[in-house]
Amino acid sequence: MRRHLLSIDDLRREDIERILRLAESFAEVAGREIKKVPTLRGRTVINLFYEASTRTSSSFGIAAKRLSADVENVTAQGSSVDKGESLKDTVQTLSAYDPAAIVFRSPHAGAAALVARWTSAAVINAGDGKHEHPTQALLDLYTLRRRAGPLEGRKVWIVGDVLHSRVARSNILAFGRMGCQVTVCGPPTLIPRGVESLGCEVRYSLDDLGEADVVYALRMQHERMKGSFVPSLREYAACYQIDGRRLGSHQLLMHPGPVNRGVELAAEVIDSPQALITQQVESGVVVRMAVLYDLLAGGPAGPGGGHGARLSGEHSGEAPEPQPA
Repeated sequence: MRRHLLSIDDLRREDIERILRLAESFAEVAGREIKKVPTLRGRTVINLFYEASTRTSSSFGIAAKRLSADVENVTAQGSSVDKGESLKDTVQTLSAYDPAAIVFRSPHAGAAALVARWTSAAVINAGDGKHEHPTQALLDLYTLRRRAGPLEGRKVWIVGDVLHSRVARSNILAFGRMGCQVTVCGPPTLIPRGVESLGCEVRYSLDDLGEADVVYALRMQHERMKGSFVPSLREYAACYQIDGRRLGSHQLLMHPGPVNRGVELAAEVIDSPQALITQQVESGVVVRMAVLYDLLAGGPAGPGGGHGARLSGEHSGEAPEPQPA
């Protein structure tokens, strides 16, 4: 039976470690002249996106193609959704093409779990409303570990619009699972009630930001805001913008993109050597290759063989060496 990746809660620490090792293997492939491996040759991956995306959609498409899969991109705009077709009917229609995986993004929390009930394909949550974005969290772990080494004990501050951020929820869980100390910080109106239950501390000012090893800034998500959560963007920036005065020389800076320049981040820190934002984008392809591999080809037969899902922990423990196509 195939499995899905809907939440970081689907993964134990050893599962995350395995995916990061796989990503390291695929990073070697990315450095070759021919960047493909034959693992998913003859299989189909469908990117079904009901919400705008540049980084996630393109990196999943590139990742699947580098694994030699056939890729089909479907968006709500221009599809039968415009004619009133329901999500369930759309998923069942696409499932008739026997895809190996459906990569799904939706503005509605919990929608990815519904899709997983309606298809026999593996479902990867590429962001569902304010709920989760697990592959973003995995690529953030991968990026930070490549730059800073072991993650155990690192202090990570997630700053900004935590309330509307699916990235924040996934990263609190993922960084915590890897042994980091996670703090979320923002205006009281943008901190979800009970967020401490996910395993983080809460601050409402940047007074102690200097204690962080990593500052992870979040985008102000205007498209999800139905009320006035801050008096103005100018006042928000005055209190919570990460700029050259607030970012210490010992600290690393991350952001999931797209960045609102001059709001959550000042230009001088975006372009600083401490910023890992470009590296996060680069990491997206190899980490999503690793996730697709782990879900669709991670059985005992190794690369190109087997259809066993490895996210449940049924694995040999070592990342295979990808073979060129």
